[in-house]
Amino acid sequence: MRKLLFAALTLAACSAPAIQAITVSTPSNGAQLTSPFTVTASTTTCAGVPAVSMGYSIDSGTAVIEPISFSARVYASAGSHVLHVKCWGKNTHDEKLLNITILAAPVSDITVSTPSNGATVSPTFTLTASTRTCASKPAVSMGYSIDSGTAVIEPTSFTASVSAPAGAHVLHVKCWGQGVGDQKLLNINVVQPPKGPQIPSYAHVQQQIDLLPGWRIKHDPATPGTATGSMTLVSDPTLTGQTEKYLTTFTNAGGILYSNTYGNDTDSTHFVYDVHVWLTADSVLSNLEMDGNQVMRNGHTIIYGFQCSGYAGVWEYTENSGTVDQTKAHWLKSTAPCNPAKWTRNTWHHIQISVSRDDSGNVTYHSVWFDGVEQPINKTVMSEFSLGWALGALVVNFQVDGIGTSGSATIYVDNLKMSRW
Repeated sequence: MRKLLFAALTLAACSAPAIQAITVSTPSNGAQLTSPFTVTASTTTCAGVPAVSMGYSIDSGTAVIEPISFSARVYASAGSHVLHVKCWGKNTHDEKLLNITILAAPVSDITVSTPSNGATVSPTFTLTASTRTCASKPAVSMGYSIDSGTAVIEPTSFTASVSAPAGAHVLHVKCWGQGVGDQKLLNINVVQPPKGPQIPSYAHVQQQIDLLPGWRIKHDPATPGTATGSMTLVSDPTLTGQTEKYLTTFTNAGGILYSNTYGNDTDSTHFVYDVHVWLTADSVLSNLEMDGNQVMRNGHTIIYGFQCSGYAGVWEYTENSGTVDQTKAHWLKSTAPCNPAKWTRNTWHHIQISVSRDDSGNVTYHSVWFDGVEQPINKTVMSEFSLGWALGALVVNFQVDGIGTSGSATIYVDNLKMSRW
C-alpha cells in the first residue's frame, strides 16, 4: 500500500506543469501603449532549470536576446500585438505572452525652416519655425531651448535670433497645446565666424600667387633715391611650406615694386587681397603697399591702390584726381591707423583688403583686416586710368618703401591670394 501511494505521488509530481518564474514589470497584460515603449523583465529559472538568458519578440518576429534581467526600448506599429517575453535554460525554454495595443502616435506638424538638422551655424543664428498642431491638438504656443536650457516661449509661427556657445548642441524646438507638449530635435554645430571679409562660394580664388613665376622687380620712379630688390624661395619661416623672401635695399627713401600678372578678367567687380607678412627685427621701411590692377572691357585700367603709410600713420588709398586720359594718381588718407614701423617683428601678420568697383571707374575701399581686426574704410573715389595695358590683365603688387638715407628690409610673404567675383 505504501509503495502504491509513493508511486502515485511521484507520478503526480512528474505530470505537474513547470513553474513559470518570468516576471514582467512593464508593460502589463492588456496595456495600451505608444511606440516606443519599455519592456522590463527578469527571471532566475526557466521551465524549472536555471535561466541563462532572456529575450522578447513582437508577434512572430525574431527574438531579441537579453540577459536574465533587462530593460529594453521596443518599437512596434500601431494596432494589436502579442508581446512574447522569453527565457532559455539548458535544453529548455519558456515564454510569457502579453496582449498589448499600440496607439497611433500624437501628431505635431512642427516645421523648422532654418537651421536644418546637422547644420553648422555661427554663435548667433536665425531660427524660423511654425506649427498648427501639437500632439494632435491645436497648438497655442511654441518655444526653443539649447540642450537642457530653459525654453524661450514664442508664438506658433516665429523667427528668433538664437545665441549658443561654440560646440555641438541639440536645438529643441517645442510646442504646447491644451494639456500636451511636443518637440522636434535638431543637431547643430556652432563655430566662430571667420575673421575677415565674406567671400561668396562662387568667387574665383587664385592661391599662393607668391609662388608664381614671372615676378617683376623694379625701382618705383615715384619714390626718390635708389633701390634694389630680390626674391628667394625659403622654408623658414613658413605657413604653407614655401615662403617668398623679399630683400629690399635702398638709399634716400627709395622703393621697390614687386609685381606679377596672375590672371585675365574684365568683368569681376569685387576683389579681396589676402596675404601673410613677416618683418624681421632689423627691417627699415616707411610704407608697405599692397594693391592690384584690372583692365576693364573698355580698355581702361582700374588701380586698387592701398598701403600702410609710416609717414601718415594711417592706411591710404589711391584715387585718380585728374581725368581718365590726363591721369594723376593721388594718395588719400583714411582714419584707420597703420604704421609698419610699429608692427610686431618676427611674427606673421595677416592682412586682408576688400575693394569693389562699378562700370564707371569708381572704386570703393570697404575695409582692411589686420590680424583679424576689421578697420572700416568705406570710401568711394574715381580710380580709372587710360594706360594702354592688355585687355583683362589682372596684376598684383607688393611694394616696399625705405626711409632715411639708406637701409634694408627683409620681409617674408606667404599664401598671397586674390579672390574675385
